[in-house]
Amino acid sequence: MMNARIFSPLGRWSRMRVASLLPVVMLGMLLLAAPARAEGENDYASALKGIANPSTDAVVQAITALGATEDPRALKFLQSLDGGDVAVDAAGGVFVRDRGGALHDAATGALANAPDAHPLIVDNSIRRILAPTVSRLQLRSPDPTVRLAAVEDVAGRASSDDAPALRDALAQEKVASVHKALVSALAELDLASDDPKQRMAAIAAIDAEGSERLRPKLETLIAKHDDGTFGEPDANVRAAAEKVVKGLQRKQVVFDTTADVLYGLSMGSILLLSSLGLAITFGLMRVINMAHGEMLMLGAYATYVTQQFFHAHLPEHESWYLLAAVPVALITTMAVGALLERTVIRFLYGRPLETLLATYGLSLLLIQIVRTIFGAQNVAVGNPPLLSGGFEIFEGVVVPYNRIAVILFTIVVVTFVGYVLRGTSLGLRVRAVTQNRPMAACMGIRTEWVDMWTFALGSGVGGLGGVAISQLGNVGPDLGQSYIVDSFLVVVLGGVGKLVGSVVAAFGLGILNKLLEPLAGAVLGKIIVLMTVILVIQKRPQGLFAPKGRTVESA
Repeated sequence: MMNARIFSPLGRWSRMRVASLLPVVMLGMLLLAAPARAEGENDYASALKGIANPSTDAVVQAITALGATEDPRALKFLQSLDGGDVAVDAAGGVFVRDRGGALHDAATGALANAPDAHPLIVDNSIRRILAPTVSRLQLRSPDPTVRLAAVEDVAGRASSDDAPALRDALAQEKVASVHKALVSALAELDLASDDPKQRMAAIAAIDAEGSERLRPKLETLIAKHDDGTFGEPDANVRAAAEKVVKGLQRKQVVFDTTADVLYGLSMGSILLLSSLGLAITFGLMRVINMAHGEMLMLGAYATYVTQQFFHAHLPEHESWYLLAAVPVALITTMAVGALLERTVIRFLYGRPLETLLATYGLSLLLIQIVRTIFGAQNVAVGNPPLLSGGFEIFEGVVVPYNRIAVILFTIVVVTFVGYVLRGTSLGLRVRAVTQNRPMAACMGIRTEWVDMWTFALGSGVGGLGGVAISQLGNVGPDLGQSYIVDSFLVVVLGGVGKLVGSVVAAFGLGILNKLLEPLAGAVLGKIIVLMTVILVIQKRPQGLFAPKGRTVESA
């Protein structure tokens, strides 16, 4: 207690002394910071004075000086200069014109009254220095999109003067896409260097980054000219370039194959959706339904009508129209399918050629009805915001969100159909009628109603396929004609009436088509696919997944 009383006055005195010195310390810090701010202000203001100089060389020097400052106003001013919004007067004033036409002092931003100010003429010599200066300043922008655009602009000019700015930006860059673009831009500049070590470092950077865009540059280094010389005189650099080119070629083959498989899965999903309903009507009911393609078309138009309804009556919820289009398309096509079965198909069971001709006539009738209502021109069905765009899995390989959604939607539809056929009383009755119609009738099953619901289900699944197809392209009256032949191929190849066979055949044909297109072309690729299907059917007439057990065919 005694010690506390002895030292307490001394502690109070110390605190009072520190408190009295605090304003002095803060004033000193402000005085130390003031010269730095003044220096920055002076740099920007002094550089602006050169803009008003009538000499073009002086303007060019002023632009260079502005680009060297750290002042954030420099970029905005140079962009205004590039847009023709800078004016000067005879007294040396520099002004920026806003969108309303008012003039502001370029240094302070205050409104200015300069009646004799005239626009600064930006000629080609000024633009040659203005564009790269703006790009270098944009490299320091907080917006990654602006920085990426600046890197691409600098890379397009490929000037060695930009190398220091690119290296400074690379040292501070954290965003992967911008970092990769900076590495590629610097590598492209270093490949043109006279120093073999810089060229070797550029090749190593290209190898590490895996930039396919610069492969042609490396190929010019290892290419032999007509006189027998190489584009790259140094043998070590040439060997390194050749090794990297081979690695990039192998990587590109993997990327291209992966992209073909992914797009093949998307194409296979469309084939599966278009053939799944046909597998029900043709595989289970033995009805050759040439009007099945028009079920896809009706489903696509149902999606279009739903979109238009949301646009007109529910614009605030328009992005959700696709969810509403699914039940609309399903119910619409099921109703049309049930109507066709009750009025035409029911009289033609057991007569496949007659059903082929009759359903072909029905397909023409449906096409003409749609043309009368909606016109002969295609209609556009927009993707919801959630399905717009895509993501890049590899360099140059972008997977659109709408194709991913189609694959997921196909999985849902296949699961739904499998559940209906295997887990419901309707599916049980369908299998019973398919295997032995007279015995099913004796057991009290109304076979005519089973036929109607089965045909309606197949038509409804086709309508769901139309919903998916509408997200990948335009919708027209002839939409279904593009898929009917491929749908029959899938059903026959997979095995008549086999759901698993349709899945395997659809995805197999889709991937095979996409793998063959780059090698043989679209037309020859389809011919090869058709010949493959014929050979498989010659070997396995009942398809890849032949029905097991004993079935009884009846009219």
